[in-house]
Amino acid sequence: MIQYFISYTNPLTSFIQIRMVIPALDTAAVQLQLPAWRPGRYELQNFAQKIQQFRVVDAQEQPVKFKKITKDCWQIPVSQPTELTVLYNFYAHQMDAGGSWLDETQLYINPVNCLMSVVGQENQPCQLQLAIPTNWQIACGLKQINQNTLEAATYEELVDSPLIASTGLQHQAYLVNNIPFHVWFQGDCQPDWEIILSDFKKFTQEQLTLFQDFPVTDYHFLNQILPYRFYHGVEHSNSTVITLGPGELVMTQDLYKELLGVSCHELFHTWNIKQIRPAEMMPYDYTGENYFRTGYVAEGITTYYGDYLLARCGVFSVDQYFTELNEVLRKHFDDFGQYHLSVADSSFDLWLDGYKPGIPDRKVSIYHKGCIAALILDLEIRKITANQKSLDDVMRSLWQQFGKTHLGYTEQDYQQLVEAVAGQSLQTYFDEVINGIVPVHEWLNRALNYVGCTLHAETNAGMTEARFGFKTTFNGTHLVVSYIEPNSPAAQVLATDDELVALNGRKIEGNLAGLLQQTETVELTLFRNKMLRTATLVPDSKSYLTKYLVRKLPVSSPAQKENFKNWINQEF
Repeated sequence: MIQYFISYTNPLTSFIQIRMVIPALDTAAVQLQLPAWRPGRYELQNFAQKIQQFRVVDAQEQPVKFKKITKDCWQIPVSQPTELTVLYNFYAHQMDAGGSWLDETQLYINPVNCLMSVVGQENQPCQLQLAIPTNWQIACGLKQINQNTLEAATYEELVDSPLIASTGLQHQAYLVNNIPFHVWFQGDCQPDWEIILSDFKKFTQEQLTLFQDFPVTDYHFLNQILPYRFYHGVEHSNSTVITLGPGELVMTQDLYKELLGVSCHELFHTWNIKQIRPAEMMPYDYTGENYFRTGYVAEGITTYYGDYLLARCGVFSVDQYFTELNEVLRKHFDDFGQYHLSVADSSFDLWLDGYKPGIPDRKVSIYHKGCIAALILDLEIRKITANQKSLDDVMRSLWQQFGKTHLGYTEQDYQQLVEAVAGQSLQTYFDEVINGIVPVHEWLNRALNYVGCTLHAETNAGMTEARFGFKTTFNGTHLVVSYIEPNSPAAQVLATDDELVALNGRKIEGNLAGLLQQTETVELTLFRNKMLRTATLVPDSKSYLTKYLVRKLPVSSPAQKENFKNWINQEF
């Protein structure tokens, strides 16, 4: 059994000490591989850059020579079988749902960041021991054999099991279908357990009913509640880490609905991506990119169900669900990348720039466009089959055919399965919505019409957006141009990152909207690359950065209302 030990001396440095004990192996060399990325975020993160003071000793504690053969792989020549001890420091100073963190109050570890595998021994059991104060508690999905020791059946189980150790953990659990679900809170907050457990039970039951069984024997929601505004979640096989803040607002309407949304989303991942996995990730290759084109399934469908199921189980009202859906639409339609790169190609390019703003209008979000594509598909299947089938049937089939059998699915597998559920070809949908750059307005409006709703176009309330086609943001010191719609009046005279100083001779200081109301032609004074310039904006007859919202039709038929109830399980 490979053993890992994590300790620390001074938590204020953020350095943890890792000791890895490898039993004697009959091999000419031992290779140690640290992951270059983590599942759930499809970009190289090169965790090896946080390693310090790497060294190796033998059973007699004598130094053993080694050499680094890639940026995150170490090779240790072995002249005769001997137990090896590998020692190194890791800088645990990244507080998000995929990072690791050490301070005087807690030890929070994502093992995928910092624990190495022995190449060729990944299927061997391993043990993790933490040197923590005796009054600290551990929250983790791994089997805990004593107060500070965890066990994993394989290396992948180990690195897919984040942990929080501290004296301040708050914990409650609930049962659904006799499966225990644990909810943990680390941080300064006052959770209303009665509300939380009631709502979590509802969306958990809805998901278990959808898939009909659960891939694991228990589940852990690990919530890092922070004293500042933050939002992030990462899925794991039987747990999720969610970072959210500020803690004093966790039970307020705005932040609590974020907790519900991300929790429902991450639980859905227990099936969709942790078990129902693209063929390109069977198994994970932690050494480099795992290119795949089905992010619209892995993340898009999960984004759709994350909020939709909260409405279907009655935790969200219809209005609350539409508010969340309309935010997804805003993020999608405000970016003209929809006209340049398909959602399938954008999935492939996650490994290039999927988690960065990137250049303007290059790509779409697999989360937002993928969510819209899932909504369209769900309603199309319902329409084709007169409500006898839905996207639920697609997900159940994916689970039965690929998740439970541990087979990776391909793009072709997914399309064939969708068409089998629908009972007809959906080639046009895949050509235009998934693999093409056809705008989704008509597709979405047609789909919504089936349930008595419409895609409503509304003039943007922002004057710079509607009249001139540009958005601004305050960067702490200046009002800067943050986005420009192609072919708008602003596109002719403004550039991204222009710092706006004055409008028609009046200083801009929180009064931009008011100044715009007083004039038709606008002369802006601005700094561009530290050079003072002027730009004249002349509106045309068009409106820009149009808002698109899901709305109920003012007049709808009994059939549409019945379809609506069948879809969302609430009255029209």
